[in-house]
Amino acid sequence: MTSFKRAHSEEQRAERRRMILDTAAAMLTEMPVAQVSLNELSRRVGLAKSNVLRYFESREAVLLELLDVVTRQWLEELRDELASGIDASAALPERGDQLAATLAASLRARPMLCDLISTQAAVLEHNVSPEIAAKYKRAAIGGVGALIRLILEHVPELGEDDALRLAGATIMVTGAVWTHSRPAAAMLAAYEADPALAALRLDFTATLRETLEVLIAGLFARRAR
Repeated sequence: MTSFKRAHSEEQRAERRRMILDTAAAMLTEMPVAQVSLNELSRRVGLAKSNVLRYFESREAVLLELLDVVTRQWLEELRDELASGIDASAALPERGDQLAATLAASLRARPMLCDLISTQAAVLEHNVSPEIAAKYKRAAIGGVGALIRLILEHVPELGEDDALRLAGATIMVTGAVWTHSRPAAAMLAAYEADPALAALRLDFTATLRETLEVLIAGLFARRAR
């Protein structure tokens, strides 16, 4: 454990916060969110837990800010992925399917983001102050707005209201499908022992893509009524 030296300037404080976030991100390449402890995070950062808490009020506050960081990174990269994954000259049903496929593949390529999304409501939004909760929610609203704009660039026929519905559903469905597509060891053993049960095992990318395809088609069908 390194000796603690108080950060006196805003730049020093920002650097300490970045170091903590980077360390948490590195841990999430090795383990799921559930296994990330404040004790281990502090050890890897090289500070006492009480000193880490000078910069973040809790483990959950660290992970909520990390969720915001990786979400913004995803949205920046998603622009190019959508541009290459969607044929602007294609008919509407095909563009809707291409949008669903690109979103599903993009999220599958980012397991850290999916794991954080899957624990957001049930875990990460607990054990934080109202100030941290409000800060995160403001950032989340900005992220949803950015996703809406990207959706409308490629499928403008959805309109803003349905693009909002699709953006929100994409996040919620991602969290649910990620959780159910990563069964515990006991479930994997049960699937192995009884092939009939294996039909219940979900493939993340395929399930998310198909769910988004149905949702997009349903939004267009409702608009057509």
